[in-house]
Amino acid sequence: MVGDVHFYGADIGGKPALFDCGPPTKAGKAALRAAVDPGSLAYIFLTHCHIDHYGLASWLEVHSDAAIYIPRVDLVRFQRHKEHLAKAGELMKSYGFGFLFLQTVRQSYLRTTIPPRDISRYRVVEDSPELEAMGIGWIACPGHSQSDLAYLVGDEAVTGDILLKGIFQVPLLDIDILTFEGRFRNYDTWCASIASIASLRGRRILPGHRRDVDLDASLTEYVGILLARAVKVRRFQHLPLPEVISELFKGRLREPFHVYIKASEIVFMMDFLENPGLLRAALEGAGLFAGLAEVWEGALGT
Repeated sequence: MVGDVHFYGADIGGKPALFDCGPPTKAGKAALRAAVDPGSLAYIFLTHCHIDHYGLASWLEVHSDAAIYIPRVDLVRFQRHKEHLAKAGELMKSYGFGFLFLQTVRQSYLRTTIPPRDISRYRVVEDSPELEAMGIGWIACPGHSQSDLAYLVGDEAVTGDILLKGIFQVPLLDIDILTFEGRFRNYDTWCASIASIASLRGRRILPGHRRDVDLDASLTEYVGILLARAVKVRRFQHLPLPEVISELFKGRLREPFHVYIKASEIVFMMDFLENPGLLRAALEGAGLFAGLAEVWEGALGT
């Protein structure tokens, strides 16, 4: 949906490493094999387990002896896959979506997700002190997903979908994977992550999609899109979520999985509208609010 996805190679202590690995498509596998000898890999680092970033990890596990590092949240999600699907369905039902819609979304999700299996060589990034000795740093920046990590190698940062030029990183409506209690608060978490993202200033950003990413420009663009869309959502925020989607899209949105994506985005906007001060404080802390003050005033009148 967002075009090409990037993977990055590096030499870590004289051993080949791969950061993200692309989607499980013929084109993705061909691109990876053209650039990388799978059998030579010693390390694979995944920024987050969305299928376009980790889709070839299972194939690489078979064709290499590489240690595969994943965020803790994703390991929990794999291990509790069935429970996660059931809880996520309950969450969507609580927002007013019916059984048939939920079944269709579930089928779409399963078609575009690698079925979890016993993962023998996966290691949890947060529980791997050896990374420091290898010269690999990382910071957690959840918001686009619950597991987003940025890897720090020298003066570069592999950022997955944390910073993308011209793309609104849609946060998915989901339960909190670490607690399995209640909804994951994407908006709150993303606001908290802004300080971590800002700490990447001065590094060369290696994004998961697109190129030539400017950190401040990307964050500013993202907030600008958020403000513009939140103004539209505000007119209908008193309605049940399926009715908000109906009012905004007037029947133009038909594919259930796309409806789910937009539902996720709208909940994110509603959380913002309930507490815009949280984002303002985060932007002020990152030194970005001054450049957004005029558009902020126009959108919210605050």
